[in-house]
Amino acid sequence: MNTHAITGRQALEQTFVTHHAQLRGIVLGIVRKADLADEIMQDAYLKVAVCPHADIDKPYCYCCRVVRNLAMDHFRRHATESGCRIFDVDVEGLDRPGHLTPDRILSEKQMLEAVDRVLDTLPARTREAFELCRLEDMTQRDIGRNLGCSATLVNFMLKDVASALRPCRHFLDD
Repeated sequence: MNTHAITGRQALEQTFVTHHAQLRGIVLGIVRKADLADEIMQDAYLKVAVCPHADIDKPYCYCCRVVRNLAMDHFRRHATESGCRIFDVDVEGLDRPGHLTPDRILSEKQMLEAVDRVLDTLPARTREAFELCRLEDMTQRDIGRNLGCSATLVNFMLKDVASALRPCRHFLDD
């Protein structure tokens, strides 16, 4: 082993120990929690202790960079993870997709019946335009070709349906 490398590494470790309070202050300023700052300082010391580049011109600056980088890494990781968490949610109480309760089944049945009653009051061609648009996912131009009318007329028919269905909106608000 190179004795110069050991001396350099020892100098780096000594710098870390000597300036521990200042280095911890840097970490604490970023993470804002004392116990977390202590963990990061421990990780930083291990990085400094096994540093492959023992001949560092400015060991204090190097130690500052190590603790700052570790603290920033933790801060960024925590910010990303906290953005993905959901707090105070009772998972058991959530509706599962596809899980239909009797109330929901009844509500959906009532909504379909109300929509069907409204559609029955409309002219047959208007109802057909609506069904082609909503059920077949056809464009207004394709519906016009299918019904033998212009896309503009189809647009007006769909607006008529929307106006007629406006009273059924309260089913969607539940």
